[in-house]
Amino acid sequence: MAERMAEPELLNLLAEGELEVQGRITSASNATLYCTVTLDGVGTGCVYKPISGEKPLWDFPSRTLGLRETASYVLSAYSGLDVVPPTVLREGPFGPGSVQLWINAPDIDDAVDEEPETGLGGMRLVAEPVMGEPGAGVVEVLPPGEMPKDWKQVLVAEDAVGNPVVLAHADDPGLRRMALFDAVANNTDRKGGHILRSTDGRLFGVDHGLTFNLDDKLRTVLWGWAGEPLDDELCDLLDRLVTDLTGESELRTSLADLLEDDEVAVTARRATRLLRRRRFPKPPGDWHAIPWPPF
Repeated sequence: MAERMAEPELLNLLAEGELEVQGRITSASNATLYCTVTLDGVGTGCVYKPISGEKPLWDFPSRTLGLRETASYVLSAYSGLDVVPPTVLREGPFGPGSVQLWINAPDIDDAVDEEPETGLGGMRLVAEPVMGEPGAGVVEVLPPGEMPKDWKQVLVAEDAVGNPVVLAHADDPGLRRMALFDAVANNTDRKGGHILRSTDGRLFGVDHGLTFNLDDKLRTVLWGWAGEPLDDELCDLLDRLVTDLTGESELRTSLADLLEDDEVAVTARRATRLLRRRRFPKPPGDWHAIPWPPF
């Protein structure tokens, strides 16, 4: 499977392979296309998000979400946090956009509707490709009495008929890395459904178009460690990241090709602040800190 290829080979496949659009994922708010990409007889599934299909947002510059998707992978890979699937920025059938490895790619015949519907370019629509368990089994909304003892509670709420429920997540090392990544990248849309588990058991986060804003906008379901100390491993990764973000480095150069200079500078300051405090951030009092819906 392509997921088991070495990362440089995967990046080359995503960047240089032939993209063939199989359908559109209709649940996505922007144009999100399930594709196959093939090169020298090797192929895999991927997600292509053309910049031309992005809807304008009041709080993010227009036509930048694909750049932020790619910058998120760059930050994740260079920092050693490794929580974002391989992603490249390239030309595609509908112009430039981000192309990301599909984690646990579905069978194309199962994923695409039998009957064509009206969609982007008249293509067939993917109603809801199988991506595995929502929240990857590590983020759940469940009755209070069913929350595992070693999980982290995020909030208490009520379901549609008034029964109490809790939003909670596992105390998982992979999730901790993802939570730190979100804090540095200023991710404003970490829903439970944006967390996937690969066939080898690794956790990945997807949908990172709403990142690297100049204003603090962290919004996530992973608040279970709020205010808790970062462990030594995360502090070491953060220390290296701060060095790279504040000096002349390949990471800083790569981010500068995708983001504005002030966005890179704010990211460096955010990482520096986290390292100085050596704690996970706490939810702000003046911001809706959990995305809705949480999945």
